[in-house]
Amino acid sequence: MKKRTYIDLSHIIEDGVITHKGLPAPIICDYLSREASRKLYEPGTEFQIGKIEMVTNTGTYIDVPFHRYKDGADLAQTAIDKTAGLEGIVVSVDPTLTAIDESHFQHIDVKGKAVLIHTGWDRYWNTDDYLENHPYLTESAAAYLVSQQPALVGIDSMNIDDTKGKARPAHTLLLGADIVIAEHLCHLDQLTESFLFYAVPPKIKGAGTFPIRAFAEVERK
Repeated sequence: MKKRTYIDLSHIIEDGVITHKGLPAPIICDYLSREASRKLYEPGTEFQIGKIEMVTNTGTYIDVPFHRYKDGADLAQTAIDKTAGLEGIVVSVDPTLTAIDESHFQHIDVKGKAVLIHTGWDRYWNTDDYLENHPYLTESAAAYLVSQQPALVGIDSMNIDDTKGKARPAHTLLLGADIVIAEHLCHLDQLTESFLFYAVPPKIKGAGTFPIRAFAEVERK
């Protein structure tokens, strides 16, 4: 009998964590504390209601077309099958490599799949090193992937594009082709078997990116 195992591919979002250089950290606090709630309920009954203030690019998140294109599909318009139950494939690259070109994806069948790029950059998460000189997809790599029609492309570094300049060709090409992007993944080294990938966001109108609980589903004997 096969047993389903789930591998968490998401970073923890906590108060003060910095996901992207130049963007504010989330503020996570009580809206209603347990202590304050006691006067609202009978003795022995208490609750906590949290309050979170954050930009949508926080933690591990996905980008959908609206993030880049005004008329692109937003989170509410993105079908569940674009981000859930996708056959996944991990493409591991040399951890010393920064620019990831198309040679890493040629001769791999990626059509309709979630292509997860394992660079090992997640080892620097929540440090200053994470925000600088991170691995990224070249424009030619993004163009090649578009030609092969994956459902989603993810990476375990700070950005799928080179952030040293102002151009964002990977976002432009992938989102322009209705290919979802997942950034700030982690633990991709644990995916050694075939798996299904999940990266489902809330159904929010007018938003093009949002944190996800990304995970892989693996069936083992």
